[in-house]
Amino acid sequence: MGTKHIRVDDDLHARIKSASREDETLAETLERLLEDYSLEQFADDAAALELDFSVEEATDGSVDATPPGEDA
Repeated sequence: MGTKHIRVDDDLHARIKSASREDETLAETLERLLEDYSLEQFADDAAALELDFSVEEATDGSVDATPPGEDA
């Protein structure tokens, strides 16, 4: 399994770290905290946010990329 790096602000990092158990990595903490968090719940939460950018902008347009195995 590969890894990815994400940026979070200091406040969020502190919140995640404070939820960590003694022998738990931050990744394990996030996995535990998100275990019962469905994609539908995420979509509802994301819709409630007032974001000042689009997914396309945040991903440099890669959202519109052709799925693997399909010709453009």
